[in-house]
Amino acid sequence: MDAVDRLVAQWAREKPELDTEPMAIMGRLLRVAKYMENEVAQLHKQYDLTLGEFDVLATLRRSGEPFQLTPSELIDSMMLTSGAMTNRLDKLTSKGLITRQSNQSDRRSLPVQLTKQGIGLIDRILEEHVQMQGQLVKGLSQEQKKQINQNLKCLMHELESS
Repeated sequence: MDAVDRLVAQWAREKPELDTEPMAIMGRLLRVAKYMENEVAQLHKQYDLTLGEFDVLATLRRSGEPFQLTPSELIDSMMLTSGAMTNRLDKLTSKGLITRQSNQSDRRSLPVQLTKQGIGLIDRILEEHVQMQGQLVKGLSQEQKKQINQNLKCLMHELESS
């Protein structure tokens, strides 16, 4: 019995008419996500990056040569507010990992580009990042991983199309 089983058992005792299966699913998803996020955040912290800053670097890197996008494209691909994106970009610029052209009238339209230092850092961290993700799911068989991934894909599709 895990913590979620105990919670569900308590509700079954107090409110037996409740369907607590969705509560159990959500509880486990949130606990797993929090655990995984904390582990990955520790890795990024070793490189003086937050999860959000890593996401910006990774998004630029996977966009392909010349590793640049506009802030609006970054916002769309990462589902952030413009304020949150501006903050991340300011920090990454001050660290020398990206460059931005300045246009105070519309900072969303000019490209953000990885610097050589930024490319080197994201390439180095990415290897460790992927290894960490592998370690976090190493107890699952290949079939279990595929099944979980497919089930979560279905759930995500259902939620996002509502």
